[in-house]
Amino acid sequence: MMRPEVELAGKVALVTGAGSGIGKAAALRFAAEGAVIGVLSQMEDEVEQTASEIERSGGVAVRLVADVSNDRALKAAVEMLVSAQGGLDIVFANAGINGVWAPIDEIQPDEWDKTIAVNLRGTYLTIHHAVPHLKRRGSGAILITSSINGTRVFSNAGATAYSSTKAAQLTMGQMLAVELAKHRIRVNVICPGKIDTAIQAKTEKRNIEEAAEEVEYPDGKIPLTDGEGGDAAEVAELALFLVSERGRFISGTPIWIDGAQSTLVG
Repeated sequence: MMRPEVELAGKVALVTGAGSGIGKAAALRFAAEGAVIGVLSQMEDEVEQTASEIERSGGVAVRLVADVSNDRALKAAVEMLVSAQGGLDIVFANAGINGVWAPIDEIQPDEWDKTIAVNLRGTYLTIHHAVPHLKRRGSGAILITSSINGTRVFSNAGATAYSSTKAAQLTMGQMLAVELAKHRIRVNVICPGKIDTAIQAKTEKRNIEEAAEEVEYPDGKIPLTDGEGGDAAEVAELALFLVSERGRFISGTPIWIDGAQSTLVG
């Protein structure tokens, strides 16, 4: 099949966590392929920056500021996008945090709850409020950002809350792929490994040595790149493929994008 010049012409896409990292890269990439982008982040300045970059490149962006774990705020954001653009075709539930990494007997309930709220509740709410609009279109594509953690890798000390949400996101995607197939809505899950984004800098790690178990790796933790992490733009290319017509027969599928990193410890 020959690739069309513009793959997402006429499509409306919601991207959460679009202010930085993978979300921003995907928003810019989808816009370059002709989609109108609902740029959603909790940080207004990040939304403005991503939206402005899209517009400077000739694209169309709708600015949406919301906390994905807030039901009312997220519902209002989705409705704002649909009201402005007349519908919704693509949903990239990407927003997430690493949260606090600490031994299970030290991580506090409010720290645990925040990670669950943003990563898991936020993914649920994004899809919950978006699906009625996809159904009205008669088709659609949903993409969820999970991780190698909790799906193939279980050796990152103290990351129990984070890894639990990532495992649940993968299961959610596979369950929904079956549930929504009758509506011609595809659901897939991306599981990145080490990607050069700002999320690591925002991770609080506390006494993780207590939870650690020594693991011996071959030289270079990422075989394909001799240890170098991937780039958010590379993940955006995968995301584009999965939401485009090129991925029209792919649903219920987790795809690990990690340079074979997780195969060393799986």
